[in-house]
Amino acid sequence: MSHTYTIDSAAGVTPSPRRLCLTLADEMDRAEIYRMRHAVYAAELHQHPVNAAGELRDALDAFNIYLAAREPATGAIAGFVSITPPGHGKYSIDKYLSRDELPFACDDGLYEVRLLTVAPAYRRGPLALQLMYAAFRYAESRGARRIVAIGRREVLSVYLKSSLRPVGKQVSCGAVTFELLTVTIDELRAAASENSDILRRMTDRIDWQLDFPVRSPAGCFHGGAFFDAIGDEFDDLGRRHDVINADVLDAWFDPSPKVTTAIAEALRWLLKTSPPADCRGMARAIARARGVPIDCILPAAGSSDLIFLGLRHWLTAASRVLILDPTYGEYAHVLERVIGCRVDRLNLSRPDGYLLHANSLAAAIEANRYDLVILVNPNSPTGRHMPRAELQSVLQETSPAARIWIDETYVEYAGPDQSLEAFAAESNNVIVCKSMSKVYALSGVRAAYLAGPRAAIADLRAITPPWAVSLPAQIAAVAALTDPAYYADQYRQTHLLREELARDLRALGEIEVIPGVANFLLCHIPESGPTAAAIVADCRKKGVFLRDAGSMSARLGRHSLRIAVKSPAENAAVIAAVRASLGPA
Repeated sequence: MSHTYTIDSAAGVTPSPRRLCLTLADEMDRAEIYRMRHAVYAAELHQHPVNAAGELRDALDAFNIYLAAREPATGAIAGFVSITPPGHGKYSIDKYLSRDELPFACDDGLYEVRLLTVAPAYRRGPLALQLMYAAFRYAESRGARRIVAIGRREVLSVYLKSSLRPVGKQVSCGAVTFELLTVTIDELRAAASENSDILRRMTDRIDWQLDFPVRSPAGCFHGGAFFDAIGDEFDDLGRRHDVINADVLDAWFDPSPKVTTAIAEALRWLLKTSPPADCRGMARAIARARGVPIDCILPAAGSSDLIFLGLRHWLTAASRVLILDPTYGEYAHVLERVIGCRVDRLNLSRPDGYLLHANSLAAAIEANRYDLVILVNPNSPTGRHMPRAELQSVLQETSPAARIWIDETYVEYAGPDQSLEAFAAESNNVIVCKSMSKVYALSGVRAAYLAGPRAAIADLRAITPPWAVSLPAQIAAVAALTDPAYYADQYRQTHLLREELARDLRALGEIEVIPGVANFLLCHIPESGPTAAAIVADCRKKGVFLRDAGSMSARLGRHSLRIAVKSPAENAAVIAAVRASLGPA
């Protein structure tokens, strides 16, 4: 069950109300449902004749699925919806239309949603939409590709708000006229993504007790749309020269020559050879470079590997977690969609430049009992950074009861002395997550690690599979750590390129560029012009791929872009593409 809370200030948390329990109906529920069907469809709507038994059922009930919303205190059913699955040869629409009249196939991907019923006391609230959404999620979780329904004309707006669309066919039963409607699962997913905040508020008002998650467990989107132009089967990698992948935050520079030499000299051998099972050498090299004990280091195949490993091991649906908003989307995805935690958001404001203030952070942590606090520092997509000394001071003063997870993927861009790895290794509750992708130009091999207390690292090491990091990645990581001077020079050049890119973006017009410290920029384009989504789509036609930042947080709105810092020539192409997409000033 997913719970989302919002912190507008450090002083308080306002939970969404939860009134009704949504469950799969059992046999006892069905008896009450059949009585409700009679009361509504026979006595109230005159769709069917009234009968002495006071119940209404049909032949489809032998295999129909019912979802019921109950009053938690009394157990009384406030509403229900039925789903007819494929595989039984019939749907209720067969009573009104022949298969030849239907503008879609009646195959094993078709599910019918029917009998949407809400008790009179709940008809002014969101229950009808909540039940429809639950029916859609049930069908999606069972492999549906299309939904069909017949909606009563008087309440057609409920069906339209659910994303169902009429196909131009009406049918009648008794005194009731229905409209035939349909929608594909892909269309429902697109609508859910576009209306994610509305959907979250709506589903937070239901106690979700079904055997599938409240939201589709599809992976979190991270950009990378440029592979649509290259081809994800890699049959023509030469096309990589035709695109600028500023929608992901890969380094614009090459890995250290020490890395490429080590890989090139042993390429055929390392491709066919199993790596050290425990990554001990990689861990030793990291520990030596960072000045922390080796037992405080846990290598992995990228930071996402560590996020899924640690968060799923330490948290349950009963856990309560604090994250920033906006921040890296993988955290909300894992917490809400995979684990189903209670999530609080510490909101960062645009007027304040999306800064995280020490006093607000400390107050939020102290005011609530969190199982985990997640901080991305420098933050993405804002690029803002809280200095190490300031953040360390907050952590030293807060209660050690909550585990603190600090994602330092971009910290080397903030300065060579800004990591909290050594502090985390000496603490009892602080974990630092370090990707080696962005700052060492190793995104393609996937290398990362955790630095933290021995006990916490040992806890995760026990559930880490052998050969967790590939041999090319281990060799690349070890070699990269031996060349700090090379990378320090790349960071200096990145800062110059970022400032030039920010200057050129501001010169395009009324564009607000957030002053970040990493290898990307968040910018707000004028709301009087095209949306970020429109600019992203137009730039793609020119081979320039950017990120619509609004998809990462509703707080960023529909006119926010995140742009990776690239080479001088590529940055110039980005500016030209954005200028053309914005149109005349």
